[in-house]
Amino acid sequence: MGLLTIGAFAKASRLSPKALRLYDELGLLTPARVDPVTGYRLYAPEQLDQARLVAWLRRLGMPLARIQQVCTLDAGPAAEEIRAFWAQVEADTAARRDLATFLIDHLSWKDPAMSPIAKPLGIRYAALSDTGLVRESNQDTAYAGSRLLAVADGYGSGGAPASAAAVDALKRLETDSIPAGNLLNVLEDAIDQAKQAVHSVSGAGPSSEEAGTTLTAMLWTGSQLALVHIGDSRVYLLRDGELFQITQDHTMVQSMVDEGRISPEEAVSHPQRSLLIRALGQGADGTPDMRLHDAQREDRYLLCSDGLSTVVPTEEIRRVLSDISEPEQAVRELVALANGSGGPDNVSCVVADVMELQQ
Repeated sequence: MGLLTIGAFAKASRLSPKALRLYDELGLLTPARVDPVTGYRLYAPEQLDQARLVAWLRRLGMPLARIQQVCTLDAGPAAEEIRAFWAQVEADTAARRDLATFLIDHLSWKDPAMSPIAKPLGIRYAALSDTGLVRESNQDTAYAGSRLLAVADGYGSGGAPASAAAVDALKRLETDSIPAGNLLNVLEDAIDQAKQAVHSVSGAGPSSEEAGTTLTAMLWTGSQLALVHIGDSRVYLLRDGELFQITQDHTMVQSMVDEGRISPEEAVSHPQRSLLIRALGQGADGTPDMRLHDAQREDRYLLCSDGLSTVVPTEEIRRVLSDISEPEQAVRELVALANGSGGPDNVSCVVADVMELQQ
């Protein structure tokens, strides 16, 4: 088969002649020959595979510069590059989906306090952090107040001050009055301040690039809990005897589970199960998950670092939260369970109960 005209090649590759001319100018898909008299571009049939690949990658929304990179790779590395690109697309989509859900909930929600029959709700709470039995120091920070609940798990040489700085940056939410329509902006500002605080603290050390922290917090608004979450600390909700994990771990292993590359069972013992893909620290992706949760009377929330969740079975956590009524006793028992399982890491727990306020 001889050379194909640009029209025939466009039809066979499902790329428009205009796109082919652009890709020629960019050096992405150079014609086999350009007629010196007419200037017509002519293409070899063996270029069709690359042209179709370019067309498919454009349908995925891949930028042209990255398509150029993929086209220089052999099949295996090219597949890995496409996998990495799509994982990032899905992560970005998930973040936008969470934001959309937050906005929909926030704008459509009606305050039950406006109802004459609604009873005002409040929270009772307790927090406890422990070094564990193996680590020399505690890099966790746990905090519980009348409006703010938070757990941060520091890492690196400056992990302890990083986790403390992140939580301290949120503590102003305890006293600030937040207009109903400004909740999302307030939370974003608080996260920005936490990022700056962590960078300021970790940047002062000799190994600043290795210092950072996770941050998982809930802000009590009177009848809702607004969640911000970065990293692999967790939030569980105990409702009607059932325990639900309402955060997603931002770890490499969890992303592999989400992509179907490994099973949840394999993730438990994976050697990289603690490798974070989101955190507050130098060079880290600090994009938070943000959600709103409508509170119900007798709900119980647990915020914990991975020092609890990686060593204590979920059923044991559910048992403690179900059987022990006082938050102070519950956090002590959870920490004791982690240490009873070897205490390999720092462990922090915050327990908060939603209850009717006495009038």
